[in-house]
Amino acid sequence: METEKHLNKIDLTTFILSISSAAFMGLGLGPTETGGSKIDLDLARQNIDLLELMHEKTRGNRTPEEDRLLEQLLFETRLRYVEAKKRSTQ
Repeated sequence: METEKHLNKIDLTTFILSISSAAFMGLGLGPTETGGSKIDLDLARQNIDLLELMHEKTRGNRTPEEDRLLEQLLFETRLRYVEAKKRSTQ
């Protein structure tokens, strides 16, 4: 029973990874139900905005590891968003 409680616990790292996964899927970098990838820039932007919100609202309350993870994920998702946006306008 204690193991089940531990497995179901969501911490900040898990939450951040969940949001970034949704952003990457919106960028077409994750599998879809059909097995391919679909780009949804609105979905990606919304999840990047959520990461930015978490970055702002949790400032001063994150561990150094959470800081590094959030900074890296923001960098990666923003970069890939700009690249995907450029490809979509060509």
